[in-house]
Amino acid sequence: MCVIGDFAWDVLIRTNRELLRGGDTFGEVMLTPGGSAANVAVWASRAGMATEFIGKIGRDHFGRLAQEDLDREHVVAHFVETEAHLTGSVAVFVDHTGERSMISGHGADFYLLPQDLPRDVIRRARHMHLTAWSFFIDPPRAAARSAAQLAQSSGATLSFDPGSFQMIGEMGVAQFLAVTQDLGIDILLPNKEEGSILTGGLDEPAEIAAGLADLFPTALIMLKLDADGALVWEHGVGTHIPAGTNNLVDATGAGDSFAGGFLAHYLEHGDAVAAARFATTISAWVIEHLGARPEPDAKLSASLQRR
Repeated sequence: MCVIGDFAWDVLIRTNRELLRGGDTFGEVMLTPGGSAANVAVWASRAGMATEFIGKIGRDHFGRLAQEDLDREHVVAHFVETEAHLTGSVAVFVDHTGERSMISGHGADFYLLPQDLPRDVIRRARHMHLTAWSFFIDPPRAAARSAAQLAQSSGATLSFDPGSFQMIGEMGVAQFLAVTQDLGIDILLPNKEEGSILTGGLDEPAEIAAGLADLFPTALIMLKLDADGALVWEHGVGTHIPAGTNNLVDATGAGDSFAGGFLAHYLEHGDAVAAARFATTISAWVIEHLGARPEPDAKLSASLQRR
């Protein structure tokens, strides 16, 4: 599997209690590796999938750390380096309930260009995963679309995560659909909020999934429902997957871990329901820990090996 998109460092700030306007409180402040696309690549690799990553980083200290991070995670990285922009960074605020909000800076990952693409890497991929963070602005939209089209013309399947309901709204639903619907996406991995905004405000999961299937008729719909689990929508039939836990500590990266686990399982076995159950186990563990990809403990390692 090849993943294209963002690698960024998360500055994660978690409060232990409600932070009042102008107030002060104790909490945790951490620097952790992230970026939605890189997170998916790492979780797929942890689940046993041979994974490669394409992205852009600054020729700086954090760029070197990015390379070391993916090497350690057994992800083959094809980084384009630039001196014009710094390696990406994201401020992640996790409130006392575990819900997260993010502010993404415009780092090097937002300046990937079509001429930067390692075309031989893309041509040999069996599957390519993309996230909407590569589509909200251009660049890097043209590069992501070129990579998707090249991969598909070489026989690869495509998966896509719509990424952010707020960013879809700011971009405009019609424009978002205009740059994604023509790609022939095979697996769509939205959460409920993203699915709702794309389907004109539908609220019931089955209605959202059916609406998304109309918009993306070639796609398996894998609708993430947070505390309510997930819904697999395949050939007009929905299967609900219960949540693995509701013990929310930090929601950062939960959707990315689900996507990485789901793709690793599904691309090997072809069973979407079994893949969703496997992915739910991973994302349930992730939300009970801080950061997008904390180091697996013995319990999670055992689950990952059961793929």
